[in-house]
Amino acid sequence: MGKGGKLRGIIMKKLFSTKYTDLSFNIMMFLLRAGFGTLLFLQYGLPKLMNFAERKDRFFDPFGAGPTASLILVIFAEVFCSLFLVLGLFTRLSAFILVILFLVIVFMAHRNSPLSKMEDALMFLFVFAGILLCGPGKWSIDNLIGK
Repeated sequence: MGKGGKLRGIIMKKLFSTKYTDLSFNIMMFLLRAGFGTLLFLQYGLPKLMNFAERKDRFFDPFGAGPTASLILVIFAEVFCSLFLVLGLFTRLSAFILVILFLVIVFMAHRNSPLSKMEDALMFLFVFAGILLCGPGKWSIDNLIGK
């Protein structure tokens, strides 16, 4: 068997393996944190922050705190918690806050919406719940400071 056949055998064995390594786990946790944290920040958090004045009087207010207070809480979660996730700093606390945010979005803001309207929120919810349960992984500030 030549080098090509051996390489194909290794790749096929890896593809169908049910085992994982610490390295692959840590790479995936970093990619989930950095990828979804960056997407949340750029796609949702930053636009809300930049357009605060236009949104503050008409923002969804699920708990009766007022639209401005609700917007401030959402901006905190979508801007600061997402950036903390990217860094891997206060990861579980940030993920917990984001899980709460997306539970409110899915079950209150979009409760009567079709699935197509809430699929982004559901995707973020499941990813942040996974990060909450698994932690930040080895490549994080939390790991460096021993949290």
